[in-house]
Amino acid sequence: MLRPSMSTAFRVLGTPCCSSGNPSQHNLEEHPMRWSRVLCLLVVSGGLYSAAAAQATGLPSFNAPYRAFQRSEIGLVLTFPDGGGTAFEGAYRFASGKFDLGFRGGIFDPGGTGNATLLVGAEARERVVTHTEDFPLDGALILGVGGALVSGNSELFVPVGLSLGRRVDPKNSKVSIVPYVQPTGLLAAGSGNSDFFFTLGLGADFRLSPRFDARISAGLGDVEGVSISAVWVH
Repeated sequence: MLRPSMSTAFRVLGTPCCSSGNPSQHNLEEHPMRWSRVLCLLVVSGGLYSAAAAQATGLPSFNAPYRAFQRSEIGLVLTFPDGGGTAFEGAYRFASGKFDLGFRGGIFDPGGTGNATLLVGAEARERVVTHTEDFPLDGALILGVGGALVSGNSELFVPVGLSLGRRVDPKNSKVSIVPYVQPTGLLAAGSGNSDFFFTLGLGADFRLSPRFDARISAGLGDVEGVSISAVWVH
């Protein structure tokens, strides 16, 4: 039996973050290594393809390449997957050096007479690329595991993504923006079947104050939908 595309998966489940001047010789020698690392990461994150969920709880919600907080953050996430329904989630992340770990959970309501789905997941993010004169973006590897749980038709998600972006500080403004892209591959397993999938995430994080972020992301391709978040940072 063919697995359903992610445009219908939730209906099934519910009813069920520049250097200047001339680079040193040392930096020149490092550039090929940096580019090789970036290309390898793109292959890993982009090589898993077909039709599936974008992150740990199977929704088109993505991550900037670096965190907005020093210690931790807590937020509310509202997601509208393609195909209908609404997901309500809470999220918490904490920092450890260049690494941070997050947990999220909530409910997906498919609407109508469908059964609500319990969403649970964990995500890890680590900076792996820093911008240079030759490569203008910062990058982070995103790993996760989670699931969408409903009686008789639960799904396990294991996403791997590479987030690439750069913080923009507009002149004469206290607001900063981090636009980014996140190609993501994912292993989905459930009901005796497993598959590899791919989606492209596009997003932007808006720093509206030292303590508050507003974020939006969307999935293109096999996983479509929009996610918005309100996040308090510490």
